[in-house]
Amino acid sequence: MEPDKLGSSSLQSRRVLVTGGGGFIGTRLCRRLATQQAEIHAVGRNRPSHLDGIATTWAVDMSREEDARKLIATIRPEIIFHLASVVTGSRDIDRVRPTFESNLASTVNILITATEAHCERIVMTGSMEEPRPEDPDPLPPSPYAAAKWASTLYARMFHSLYACPVVMLRVFMVYGPGQQDRSKLIPYVAHSFLDGVAPKLSRGDRFVDWVYVDDVVEAYVRAVEVPQATGQILDVGSGRQVTIRGVVERLAQLTGSDVRPLFGALPDRPLEGAPVADVERTYRVLGWRATTDLDRGLRRTLDWLRDQHA
Repeated sequence: MEPDKLGSSSLQSRRVLVTGGGGFIGTRLCRRLATQQAEIHAVGRNRPSHLDGIATTWAVDMSREEDARKLIATIRPEIIFHLASVVTGSRDIDRVRPTFESNLASTVNILITATEAHCERIVMTGSMEEPRPEDPDPLPPSPYAAAKWASTLYARMFHSLYACPVVMLRVFMVYGPGQQDRSKLIPYVAHSFLDGVAPKLSRGDRFVDWVYVDDVVEAYVRAVEVPQATGQILDVGSGRQVTIRGVVERLAQLTGSDVRPLFGALPDRPLEGAPVADVERTYRVLGWRATTDLDRGLRRTLDWLRDQHA
């Protein structure tokens, strides 16, 4: 059964707040919202000035309750996309507090202030590393995963106790044009090949569900347009897995590089799993599927990375 959508004009002239608006996904989402003529407010710890002309931009630390409250009171958003977070798979103990503050504290502040302000829809960003309810022994594998899991639990509580209109999107491994962070696999490996330098990698045996950034952005938009998405935890991925080694080999072929990657030069991270998105459930609720296959997405990404490299 097709979902009962509010319609493609549901964002036109609506006041929309995008936290983490200057980030990889946030920037792409703001540009997508601009095509629907939404009134966009983009916030980051540093003002996302590259969005001037597209959005009203703000520099606010959403992990500070007073600052978050002032921002919500000033903007009075009807819709919030909460993407602000420290994104890292590091297992180091020094990642515990930053991920707690940026990911969990900011989420709780958003949930409280948005509920009090009677916001119409809050779309939260979860992680593929979160334990699933059906896991017999749920264990988050990193500080980031623990903060995201706790954020999801808070969101579920707010929905059940306070009728908070929240949707939780559990996003898988996003890639695509605009990803500047060279600590992420695809930008790091691509730039290494373009520089003629051998990338240092783990064994590369881990299976990963890769999803193209524009497909992810479309899922965020659908999460606002579809009424029955409220209260749902939905996977945003491709439903297909390719190993890290397989992606690296495709990048080598696309760049024409004869550099040999140094697989095994870095240790594998402990507790890494290989989750795959439940795409059928997401389709039943949102009517959304990822439509960009990995080869096409990598070509588009590499075209952008080549321009950056030049």
